[in-house]
Amino acid sequence: MSGVGVGDVPAVVRARAGAGGDPGWADRLPRLLADLARAWSLTVTGVLAGGTASVVVRAVAADGRPVVVKVAVPGTGSARQVQTLLSAAGNGYVQVLAYAPEYEAVLLEALGTSLEVSGWPPGDQLVRLARLLRRAWQVTPSAAAGPPEDKAAGLAALVSRLWHDLARPCPEPVVVEALACAARRAADFDPSACVVVHGDAAAANAARVLAPRPGTEDGFVLLDPDGFVGDPTYDLGVAVRDWCPQLLASRFPADLLAGWCETVAGEADADPAVVWDWGFLERVSTGLFLWSLDGREQARPFLETAEVLLAAGSRW
Repeated sequence: MSGVGVGDVPAVVRARAGAGGDPGWADRLPRLLADLARAWSLTVTGVLAGGTASVVVRAVAADGRPVVVKVAVPGTGSARQVQTLLSAAGNGYVQVLAYAPEYEAVLLEALGTSLEVSGWPPGDQLVRLARLLRRAWQVTPSAAAGPPEDKAAGLAALVSRLWHDLARPCPEPVVVEALACAARRAADFDPSACVVVHGDAAAANAARVLAPRPGTEDGFVLLDPDGFVGDPTYDLGVAVRDWCPQLLASRFPADLLAGWCETVAGEADADPAVVWDWGFLERVSTGLFLWSLDGREQARPFLETAEVLLAAGSRW
C-alpha cells in the first residue's frame, strides 16, 4: 500500500512540478508510490517534511527495516545526485538500496537526526564534516558529474547579477570583497585537482546512521549531494558558511571563523585562506539568493555576518 494521497504532496513540490511543465505529476504520485511499494515490498507510512524538488516518504521494508523512498520532480536533475550516491556505495554517503530511473525514484537507508541538531559546538561538527568529506571525495566521477566546473566564476556572475537586480540589498564593499574572493579562487582553478564535491556540505546535510556499517566509521553520512566536479576546498567553504548566530554573538567573529577555517583545513590538508575565500563568497551568494526568493529573514544573517566579517578584516 502507498499510504500517501494527493493532498500529502507539499505545496512547494507541487508548484515546482507545475513550473517544470508537468502539473499532473503530483496527481500521479500516489499510484507511482503504490507501484514502487509493490516492486520493493514496502509499506509506506508517511511523507517527510522538507525539500522542494522531491517527495520523500518513510517506509518499512519486508524484513522490518525502516527505509526512505525519494521521488524526484521530473526535470530537476536527480540523475547526477543518484549517480554520486551509487558511485559512493555507502562510503561517507547515505546508502542506495534500489533505484528506479524510470520513476526518478530511489530507495535509501533510513537515517537518524542531522549533525546540525547534535548539540555539539560548531568546531566539533566541522571536524566531523571535514572527515566525512574526505571520504566523499573518493567517489569516482561518472558521466553524470560532467566536466570540472569553475564554481567561483559562476558564483561571481550570480552575485553581480543579484546585487543589481535586487536593488543592492547589502553594502557595496561586501560585494566587492565577495568578487575579490571569487577572482582569487577562479585564478587558482585547477581542473586536474578537482574531485566530485558534495556541493552543499552543511551540517544539515549530514545525518547519523541507525546502525554501524562499512563506510560509516564516523557515525554519520552525507546526503543530497549536488555531485559536480570541482575544487574540493569549495566544500569546506560551504561547511563554514553557516553559523550566523554564533558569529553575530561573538566579540571577535573574524577570529572565530578563522579558527573554524583552520580546523577544517587541518582535517582535509587544505589552505585555511582558501577556505575563508570560499566561505565568504558562499555567505554573500547564499544571502543574495535567499533574498531573491523573498526569503529576506533567512537572507539577512548571511549578509549581516559578511558585513561584520569585512569590518573585522580577513585573517589572511
